[in-house]
Amino acid sequence: MTTTCARPLINVYSEKNERSGVTISLPAVFRAPIRPDIVDFVHANLAKNRRQPYAVSKDAGHQTSAESWGTGRAVARIPRVRGGGTHRSGQGAFGNMCRGGRMFAPTKTWRRWHRKVNVNQRRYAMCSAIAASGIPALVMSKGHKIELTPEIPLVVSDKIQDITKTKQAVLFLKKLKAWVDIEKVYKSKRFRAGKGKMRNRRRIQRLGPLIVYGKDKGIKRAFRNIPGVDLIKVTCLNILKLAPGGHVGRFVIWTESAFRKLDSLYGTWRKESKLKTGYNLPMPKMTNSDLMRLLKSEEIRQVIGKPNKLRIRHVLKKNPLKNIRTMMRLNPYTAVQKRAAILNVAKQKRIRTIRYARKHKLEVVKDPKRTLRLQQRKLAHEKAGGKIDKHGRIVKKKRAPEDKTGPRRNKVVKVPSKKLKLLKKRQLAKRKSKAASSKSKSENLAAQAVVAAKVSAERFAARKVKIAAAKKTAPVAKKVVPAKVEKVAAKKEVKAKAPAPVAKKVAVKAKK
Repeated sequence: MTTTCARPLINVYSEKNERSGVTISLPAVFRAPIRPDIVDFVHANLAKNRRQPYAVSKDAGHQTSAESWGTGRAVARIPRVRGGGTHRSGQGAFGNMCRGGRMFAPTKTWRRWHRKVNVNQRRYAMCSAIAASGIPALVMSKGHKIELTPEIPLVVSDKIQDITKTKQAVLFLKKLKAWVDIEKVYKSKRFRAGKGKMRNRRRIQRLGPLIVYGKDKGIKRAFRNIPGVDLIKVTCLNILKLAPGGHVGRFVIWTESAFRKLDSLYGTWRKESKLKTGYNLPMPKMTNSDLMRLLKSEEIRQVIGKPNKLRIRHVLKKNPLKNIRTMMRLNPYTAVQKRAAILNVAKQKRIRTIRYARKHKLEVVKDPKRTLRLQQRKLAHEKAGGKIDKHGRIVKKKRAPEDKTGPRRNKVVKVPSKKLKLLKKRQLAKRKSKAASSKSKSENLAAQAVVAAKVSAERFAARKVKIAAAKKTAPVAKKVVPAKVEKVAAKKEVKAKAPAPVAKKVAVKAKK
């Protein structure tokens, strides 16, 4: 398995994949900050410098004599082809909406095709690409097969610069366990999707390793025919090769001389570059990536002030119509309502399915959860000594007629003894006052009834005396009265004599 580039020394391997015993200190450029955004920007702009200008003909769409007919002809004012005797005459011309007309904003060859990129930006992107090529995780994420390669970055002896035959180059890659990456390239060959097939760009394939050499003694001819392999001189490094597509992490095989030259090319943070005047490596924003060491260091803690513990916590207002917990805080009965609604929906759904099954004469599919719950309830009921009828339904026990409330009873509120005594005294006083008032009322009613009876008796006696006196003074001839009239008169006399016993009854009731 590959090891990371965090080591101070890198081993040099021979063409037979054996350690030569030579070690090289890791160049400072491999510790440069990796900035994919800068790499992408530089790659996108430099890739535009290979473009070839294209444009339509300057006379396209204007190679005809056409003139507008003007207004008043009930046709559009677009220029129209002159002449007659053919379908073309009278047709619209020149406009981008016309058949045979020019395009809108015709392309020109003097467009700004190329882009200038600052030297410092290009160098920063190159440093980032080189640093990323030394991290195995980034190289593997790019799709390169480096599981069997001995080390990353991979440095080999300068003897491979003397290879002149492709056969020897293939053997070298196989011994170095890098041929797996070439096989991936062979398998990836396919036709391009899109119109590029018409423009002599029919086939596409993945990229293999990049070989960076110091001197060309035949290495270029040996490796150039292997698909996916690119070669580049260390003094002519190109971001288009080191980060193809603007993505960092290409698998790079360095020769010993090329690897040693990196410090003189890009310099370090202390020494300037020897080949690039006045250039130093870009300084990373974070020099120490051990955050826990930084957070716990006493030097930083002494400088930083005390933490502000007074925090104003703002309450997040939640909509109770959307948040069930907020609604339950406002209205606890919501949980019961919601559960009832869910059960009702389930019940209605069950009823609909049963009706549909009966209508279409289908078998009613029973809910397995529901049947399981019913079985559990039945078992629990039987264990408790309950009964189940012939239809398989639970027979509920009838409650005693006296116990109307059932198991639910009003809670007994415990009251202190002093308060109880006061309450009892008040209740007794109320009862006594009520009894006294009821007695006085009954006595008053009895007295009133006796007085009324006496008055009525006196009036009746006075009336009788008056009638007797009148009969004595003026005797009247007797009239012949029929039998029915006599009976009515007798009844009236009986009623007239009745008031005295009625008064007695009223008096008796009052006493009771």
